[in-house]
Amino acid sequence: MIVRPRPSTLDLLIAMRGSVVPVIAPRLLVILTVSCLVVWLRHFAPGYFAGISPAPFTLLGIAVPIFLGFRNNACYDRWWEGRKQWGALVAESRNLLRDITTLLPEDTAQRRRCAHRVVAFAHALRNQLRDSGDGQSRDWLPAGGWARLSARRNRPGAILQDQAAEFTTLLRAGALSDILYHMLSERLTAMTGIQAACERLRASPMPFAYSLLLHRTVWLFCLLLPFGIVGSLGLATPILTTVLAYAFLGLDALGEDLEEPFSLSQNGLPLDALVRNIEIAAAEVLDEPPPAPLTPVHFILL
Repeated sequence: MIVRPRPSTLDLLIAMRGSVVPVIAPRLLVILTVSCLVVWLRHFAPGYFAGISPAPFTLLGIAVPIFLGFRNNACYDRWWEGRKQWGALVAESRNLLRDITTLLPEDTAQRRRCAHRVVAFAHALRNQLRDSGDGQSRDWLPAGGWARLSARRNRPGAILQDQAAEFTTLLRAGALSDILYHMLSERLTAMTGIQAACERLRASPMPFAYSLLLHRTVWLFCLLLPFGIVGSLGLATPILTTVLAYAFLGLDALGEDLEEPFSLSQNGLPLDALVRNIEIAAAEVLDEPPPAPLTPVHFILL
């Protein structure tokens, strides 16, 4: 996620970090080249462009931003839903950590083991959503705990199952009352719901046909626009065409980024930083030295 101070007017014009310009620069170069070729052709064969009216492009230029707006709103809803789910995970993790250190029996090793499982769950869920390695999850699990979990497809769910099994053992031994067990079980249920919501977002992208149709329409508009306005703008045609292409192609590229909220793109959610917040919470309730919060690197927080 892009995290940077509010830019000045000059920074807004020249800032490249966090901008979509590096992503769409090759596409803008194609549009600029086509526009220059159209201007060059009109100079040597003006008769071919005499009957082309800019009116159809005006109508299409009104419709394309509306379609882009609908798609970007839907993509932003996905991004914001992912952020809300991970915010809820941080809150539920802190609640469960508090309950572990106040409601479980006076057993330091057991409290530490259960608290570390909360952190392991956050790492496992992050890794599952990003298809990354599980080394950090392994580091937070009890000795020998990873050997059994490594063969499971749903590793976050398996960690919560182990947590629930330990709470159940305490209940059956009489070390935990029914009410306290129910409170702890509700925390695990909430974390399972958050996992399911994140999996739903990851497994249900925007309909491909819709994205493909909009992408093709934007490209057709940008490539055909020079033919419609070269008669009235002349040498200024490449400038206006490139500016409009920057707006339309930029919105299209931004929508692609927001559509995948858990990706490692510059607009993806900072899952590493959110997991680190849970690590800090676990260390503090266990009276251990907390790790330092993650900070942005070149304005990008992962």
